[in-house]
Amino acid sequence: MAAALSKLKNANIGTLAPIVFYAVVGALFLILLPIANFPPHIGLTGVMSLITAYALFKRRAWAKWLVAALFFVATTISLYTVYFILFSNWFVSLAMIVYIVLTWYFTYYVIIKKI
Repeated sequence: MAAALSKLKNANIGTLAPIVFYAVVGALFLILLPIANFPPHIGLTGVMSLITAYALFKRRAWAKWLVAALFFVATTISLYTVYFILFSNWFVSLAMIVYIVLTWYFTYYVIIKKI
């Protein structure tokens, strides 16, 4: 526990932002799971996002592979959702667009900037 607090104390905003993003997205997807009638892709993406947040926090070598996988999964889910509900549900469409932009940004940040 002390080592985790030490990591958080010494981390900068650039290191913590992707961790917080993937943790929040994972939690939101798991919260939305029963509301959306339990589609498996939402649950799997949520669990994978939480595992990615953990891997980034612990600086695991395989974290970048999870970030890359989530990039493709998030892009596919978001673009599919936006394509089919763009004019019927503006709030969900806007949320998906924000999600995809943040996913692309944090993927770039983690892969290129080498967290």
